[in-house]
Parts: sequence; structure tokens; C-alpha cells
Amino acid sequence: MAPEGSGATNIVGSGNLSSRRSIMTLFSAPNDPWSHRTRIVLAEKGISIDIVSVEPGKFPEDLLDLNPYHSVPTLVDRDLVLYDSRVIIEYLDERFPHPPLMPVDPVTRAQFRLALYRIERDWYGLVQQIEQEPDKKNTVRYKKILRDTILQSTELFKIKPYFLSDEFSLVDATIAPILWRLQYYEIDLPPQAQPIIKYAGLLFSRPAFRESLSDAEQEMRLL
Repeated sequence: MAPEGSGATNIVGSGNLSSRRSIMTLFSAPNDPWSHRTRIVLAEKGISIDIVSVEPGKFPEDLLDLNPYHSVPTLVDRDLVLYDSRVIIEYLDERFPHPPLMPVDPVTRAQFRLALYRIERDWYGLVQQIEQEPDKKNTVRYKKILRDTILQSTELFKIKPYFLSDEFSLVDATIAPILWRLQYYEIDLPPQAQPIIKYAGLLFSRPAFRESLSDAEQEMRLL
């Protein structure tokens, strides 16, 4: 689903990729957090792009031919094909440097990359287990682990308006999809998580975040 008002154009179906080679294309799932964070970065950068909304198991031939892993998100920029969401968002930040979404200082940049790694491994890994686990008891357990894991980071959200920064970054773009989905997963944060709740409100109020939401993601919460 193309972000409304972002300048992006949604394409229904696969079409002919060769006819779109002059325009960057993103294959994106409408309810996938990995795709969501990519759409957030695109909206923050104001990048003009074609977004092809695809459902699992119904991937267009273009995507099957381009990506050996048959996964989303997949970015096509002329002859370049990228199919790892971290690689995609860092590429977008470097190719479209304004506004910058990573620190210039190499030490701080490395710290942010480590934060991205931990969030992907811990938070995103648990979300994947929640989504794929057929056993309800295990799902409840994974939800509790996700809740507790998020709460362990409460003190970090007290330091700056955004994650360890005064400015929005790729880390915030990665955290936002998970916090947005907590209500959908019936995960409630306790009163002591107020710094996280305040931080989430700041993220969700950003125009780019609102533009990044697919119809399926909008339905995850009462807006």
C-alpha cells in the first residue's frame, strides 16, 4: 500500500518491471514490520517510489525472478536489487542523505547499528515467533517475553526525545513498527513504562509515520 500523501504510487499486481526501471520500486507486505520500517524511511525522506503491495504466497513473477529468497521487502533501483531490510534502509539513507537518519560520528554510528542488531534479533525475532506459532500457549509466552524485553529498555527512553538522540533515526524507524503492533498483539505496557508510551506517541504523531501505514496497519489500532 502506498503511503498516502508521500508522493509514492501504489501498483496493484506485478506489471512489467522493465517499464518501471527508471523509477525505484519497493515490493512490500501490508502488515509486515520489516516492510513497514522501510516504508517509514521512504516517507521520512520524501522519496518518490512505486510500492507494490504483495501478500505472502502470492508474490508476483517480478519478485520471484529478482529475489532468490522470495522475501519482502525487496527494493529495485534500476539494476540494483536489495532484499534485506537493514541493507535497504541504510542504502536509502546514504543515497538520499537529507534528512540524515544515522549519526555522522563513527562511534555513535556503530552504537546505533548495534541497537538495530539487538532490536532486530530480540524484538523482531519474537514478533516473527508470535506470528508463526500455531500453539496458543506458546504465543502467550512469546508475547510476555516481548513485553518484558521492551520494558527492560525503559531507562533508555528517558535520555532523549528519540532513541538516544534529539533527532529521528533509523533506530526509531525500526522500533516504531513493533510499538505500533503491541495493541494488535494484546500487549499492554504498565504505568512504569510511561517513557516508552510517551516516546511511542511522539513517533506515531510524525506525519511520515502516518503516511507509511498501510490499510492493514491502520486497522491494527483504534485511530
